[in-house]
Amino acid sequence: MAGRVASALRSLWAKEPVVAVSCGIAALALLSPLLSPYSKYSGMINRATPYTYPVPLRDDGCLPEVPSHPCCRQGPDLDWLKNF
Repeated sequence: MAGRVASALRSLWAKEPVVAVSCGIAALALLSPLLSPYSKYSGMINRATPYTYPVPLRDDGCLPEVPSHPCCRQGPDLDWLKNF
């Protein structure tokens, strides 16, 4: 199997080197996000960032699930990013 792939790559390089290089660049572009260490941190940031932001409301004491002030911390924090 590996011999066939190597033979096909050699013949492709001999006949069409531009196509072979463009296929190599495309393969590198597809694999680089998987190998990048930055993808780990971008995933952590995306998990910690909420999709919906709280609407500022006045708390009259009847809304226990709403923070008393819009700046009150709720949910996961990004302290690990500040200390990075």
